[in-house]
Amino acid sequence: MRMRDLCDLVLLAALWGGSFLFMRYAAPAFGPLPLIWLRVAVAAACLAPLLLLRRQAGALREHAFGIVVVGVFSSALPFVLIAWAMLSITAGLGSILNATVPIFTALIGAVWLRERLGAARAAGLVVGFVGVLVLAAGQADFKPGGSGWAIIAMLLATLSYGLAAHLTRRLLGEVPALVSAAGSQIIAAILLTPLALWFWPAESPGHLAWAAAIALGVGCTAIAFLIFFRLIANVGAARAVTVTFLIPLFGIIWGSIFLAERLDARMLFGGAIVVLGTALATGVLRWPSRRPA
Repeated sequence: MRMRDLCDLVLLAALWGGSFLFMRYAAPAFGPLPLIWLRVAVAAACLAPLLLLRRQAGALREHAFGIVVVGVFSSALPFVLIAWAMLSITAGLGSILNATVPIFTALIGAVWLRERLGAARAAGLVVGFVGVLVLAAGQADFKPGGSGWAIIAMLLATLSYGLAAHLTRRLLGEVPALVSAAGSQIIAAILLTPLALWFWPAESPGHLAWAAAIALGVGCTAIAFLIFFRLIANVGAARAVTVTFLIPLFGIIWGSIFLAERLDARMLFGGAIVVLGTALATGVLRWPSRRPA
């Protein structure tokens, strides 16, 4: 991997790790639905001009069905679930749970598309879910307002991401990446507009909450998607997806620095297990092969 691509990978992890920080800060002020509407609307406003400049806007109409489906499962649904979850859990825990995306992607591929799971990938699924259980064991409270439902929401969001990856490949496989990115954000903004207006906070959020929401849309969504698709073009999807392993690191770092979130040994241990399982499930970490003498 070239130094430029490695820098892109680290920058992307820092941006997506920061998204948990911004949601943790802005979600209480806006509420999950208005915040996510702002996120996707700002991202759509940033990406749409690029779509027009590259004269690719016509592809939105040609692939409307696929863009709507992908927009729901890649942006609208998981973004709302994550924003709601961040009302109850820390940015560090949220970013670690987000590392289960490749695990769900592999599992859906095996069940739905009959993709063959080798021994290492199957072991990775088991190890990854063990890590999730370790993380949830000391923090899952299913009483009203507890974090247990937030953990379930995070896992449903990562399941949605995994499904969206396969839907994108099947429905938008031949569509330019910018079209998929911009189209998904536009659709998510349209779908969430009525709900955002209905749940808009009665008290106007403060300036810092607005700054966090705008940073979430511009940096963690629009710019991050462009970097991600550039990585896919330069190093391939298999290597680009390794950014998932770095996101928990930055999520924990940003949460510890800016939100003074507690970091304990169980979180580090559970996070390491999730990362190990994800690495095995995606094939980034391989078992040593036995060669004949």
